[in-house]
Amino acid sequence: MSKSSAAKAAPGTSKDPFVLDVEKIRSDARQHMDEGPVTATYGADREVVLKLLNDALATEIVCTLRYKRHYFMAKGIHSEAVAAEFAQHAAEEQEHADTLAERIVQLGGEPNFAPDSLKSRAHSEYKEGQDLIDMIRENLIAERIAIDTYREIIRYLGEKDVTTRRIFEEILAVEEEHADDMADLLAGRNG
Repeated sequence: MSKSSAAKAAPGTSKDPFVLDVEKIRSDARQHMDEGPVTATYGADREVVLKLLNDALATEIVCTLRYKRHYFMAKGIHSEAVAAEFAQHAAEEQEHADTLAERIVQLGGEPNFAPDSLKSRAHSEYKEGQDLIDMIRENLIAERIAIDTYREIIRYLGEKDVTTRRIFEEILAVEEEHADDMADLLAGRNG
């Protein structure tokens, strides 16, 4: 059996040898091909991760739908620029939904697009808003909800599923930008 090894020293501790059993990895890869990218070293509870991903998928779909409605319903003197922002955010939320659905499939799950359960699975709410200011406010609230829930998911995933964590980190960065955009629009309308 061929093993590669190298020693590395952790600060303040004794040497922690790095051992890589390439033959075992090769054998496992052949025996478990039907599991796709999920290998024996996957550290998370796959069912929990799939639920988190599907709930986030529902959140992104609801956000897409809310932004789309707001885009079409934006009226008033400042509505053109705000509507354009709504349209851009809707497109980015749809990209997030697509990315989450792809990851669900990679992990051997099925993305849940069922319309009848979107509302109950989504973290944010679908609020129509009465006027332009109300729409901006509702989108800011929804972005803040997504930010907090995604941060919790990232914390939970830690090193157990680095790929899914990175997906959520990338989505989180965009959600923070969206919240900043909505806060700026709100400040511009109230100031």
